[in-house]
Parts: sequence; C-alpha cells; structure tokens
Amino acid sequence: MTTYDAAPPRRLPWLNTTHHRTALTLFMIVVIAHWAEHLAQAYQLWVLGWAPPQARGVLGLPFPWLIKSEWLHYGYAIVMLIGLFLLRPGFTGRARTWWTVALGIQFWHHIEHLLLLVQAQTGHFLFGRAVPTSILQMVAPRVELHLFYNTVVFLPMVVAMVLHLRPNETEARAAGCGCARPAALPGR
Repeated sequence: MTTYDAAPPRRLPWLNTTHHRTALTLFMIVVIAHWAEHLAQAYQLWVLGWAPPQARGVLGLPFPWLIKSEWLHYGYAIVMLIGLFLLRPGFTGRARTWWTVALGIQFWHHIEHLLLLVQAQTGHFLFGRAVPTSILQMVAPRVELHLFYNTVVFLPMVVAMVLHLRPNETEARAAGCGCARPAALPGR
C-alpha cells in the first residue's frame, strides 16, 4: 500500500545531515580550485598579454593536453552538476533558492560542455566551425564565456553558503545539518 502523505525520501540523507559541512567544504575546495584555474588563465591573457593557445591556466602549463581535453572539461561540468544536485537537500529557505539558481545555470553550462564533447568525439562541428563550438560561443569567445559561466554559477553558490551558515530562525529550525554557526541558531 502506498501512502502519499509521507515525505519523499531524501537523497543520501547522511550527506545532507551529519556530513553536510564536510561535503560542502570538499565541494567548495574543488570549485575554488577550478575557479583559480580560470582566473589564472584570464590573468595570463589580459595582464601578461599571452596568446590564447599559451594561456592555459596553472595545470595547463605543465600538462598542455589538459586544456584541450573536452573529457576533462565535461567531467568537471558533470561533477559540478552532481555536487549541486546532491547537496541541495541540505539547504533550506533563501539559501536553497540561491543554490537552486546555481544548479539551473550549471545545468545549462553542462549542456554546453556536452555539445563540445560530442563534437570533439565525432569530428562534426556545429555552425560550420573548424573546432568544437558551443551555442553561446557564437556571441562570446570560449575563454571569456567559460569565465562568465563559472562566475554566474559561483556567485549564487556563495550567497547560498552565506545564507546557509547564517540562517534566520525559521531556516535554522528546518535545517537538518549542523552547518549554521551556533550564534545563528535560535535560543543562543
């Protein structure tokens, strides 16, 4: 017999309760490391004046094949998407809204990387281009576009994290994790 008034099961309940802070910390380390790669590449391009093929971020300098690997870029996009999806149940209220915004934007970013990966694997390029090209690359160069994507995913994540760590009383009562700072919890 099925009951419809029961709450839907939560994905990986331990991830969004007792281990939420640890999971968020590890996820944010990965996100910030990736963000640093994009910022290093931007610095190489716009401050040092390097040509785009030479501006490969930090890891791309000793390992040039990394920057050209669509599998690597798609892999990161899918890790981000999965992380945002799996950690979302741990957020409540305003923080959940902002986390969901980041998830939605990352979903589109993932689609763009999937298009690039499929083109790289098949050798059939969109829009008559000689290289894999995403949809929004028609209006912005790839480096700038992906710096933009990572910015518009990262910023709502930061807002979500701040709101998650400093919830109002209603959000703190609804939270299933211990991420909030003790001073932010009701009755303290």
